[in-house]
Amino acid sequence: MIEEEDTDGSAVYVGDGGPRAIRLRLYEPMRPFPEDGDDLMLDFLVNARGEWLCVEVSVRTWGGDGLDAFLEELAEDFRGWEGARSWRSLERDLTLSAERGPGGYVHLTWGLHDRPPSSEWHFETTTVHAPGEAMRNLAADVREFFASCP
Repeated sequence: MIEEEDTDGSAVYVGDGGPRAIRLRLYEPMRPFPEDGDDLMLDFLVNARGEWLCVEVSVRTWGGDGLDAFLEELAEDFRGWEGARSWRSLERDLTLSAERGPGGYVHLTWGLHDRPPSSEWHFETTTVHAPGEAMRNLAADVREFFASCP
């Protein structure tokens, strides 16, 4: 869901806020080259936070790299699919893998990665989502988040 923050503007929060859970936040969408009126590059921050963890990466995309469309496709295939589906950002600093779990729930494994050439570290966490409407809402929130960038 999109939540307005006092200082950062709009953000998308993914995952529950349980005591041992890790929650992701996509926030601060920006155009890295605002002087170029045709700039399709879109950067944003992703923060993964839990009781004992805080990891953050800057993600570079080409107009969002179709993340919203990827999530929408998962929502439309609510009856299920075989194997894993994957998505990655332009510079592979954010990856996403989707699999169907028991009860039809969608398991999204979010990967936050150090940028090449160092690629010294990466972090993964999995969030679980009800099929259908919950995935549709997540896709719509991400689409709205991307649209919020001037």
